[in-house]
Amino acid sequence: MRLAKELWEYREMVRSLVKRDLKSRYKGSVLGFLWMFLNPLLQLAVYTVVFSTIMRMGIDQFYLFLFVALVPWIFFSTCLSAGTTVIFSQQEMVKKIYFPREVLPLAFTISQFVNMLLSFVVIFIVMVCSRREIHPAVLLYLVPVMLTEFALALGVVYFVSALNVYFRDLEHILGIVSMAWMYLTPVLYPIDLVPEQYAKLFYLNPMTAIIIAYRDILYYGQAPRMHIFVQAAVMGLAVLFAGQASFGKLQRHFVEEL
Repeated sequence: MRLAKELWEYREMVRSLVKRDLKSRYKGSVLGFLWMFLNPLLQLAVYTVVFSTIMRMGIDQFYLFLFVALVPWIFFSTCLSAGTTVIFSQQEMVKKIYFPREVLPLAFTISQFVNMLLSFVVIFIVMVCSRREIHPAVLLYLVPVMLTEFALALGVVYFVSALNVYFRDLEHILGIVSMAWMYLTPVLYPIDLVPEQYAKLFYLNPMTAIIIAYRDILYYGQAPRMHIFVQAAVMGLAVLFAGQASFGKLQRHFVEEL
């Protein structure tokens, strides 16, 4: 509660950092903010060509099946890999100014979350163009699923951003981990393709339940299965609290290490 109160007091700093990140990300580029929409679309095009023509999956409207999972995955993988630089990139601020250090991971995660929300605009456009039926009541489930993924991503950013201050190779290692993690998450394929003897192991991956929940809502047009959603929520909150606790301990020597 003390941390929550302190972060609320520094909410203007969080808002300022988020705005600065969003404005500077595509500053100087010709297309600017359009890259927020083009990046997932280009990745979608590549994966669709590979898995629809070369490695055929036999799934109706596979591009949509993939897209509704790919956008949330991009958000999480960016937090995992790029989140390592959050403290190190702001080291001068950390050394000279007092503020709750948790502000930096929080602002970074919110910035990436805004990117994901803008990409969801593209998802809904694709759904309309594909003549998929949209169920407003089912779409309400998107809010808790998104918040669950946000909690998971924030916990990850807390942990990797703090650990990278002490272990600088982490940034490069997590780039490889992120790629492997994607193939161990049902992003490019349905969970039904996983052999039964390995299914329980796949569900230990917190992103598995989250991706399945997104697909249930956006591709199948149904409410997420309750046991899947509860599992995602529990694991998301567990990672958030563990990440914040780790960050709280590791931040004590940030200045000396930086």
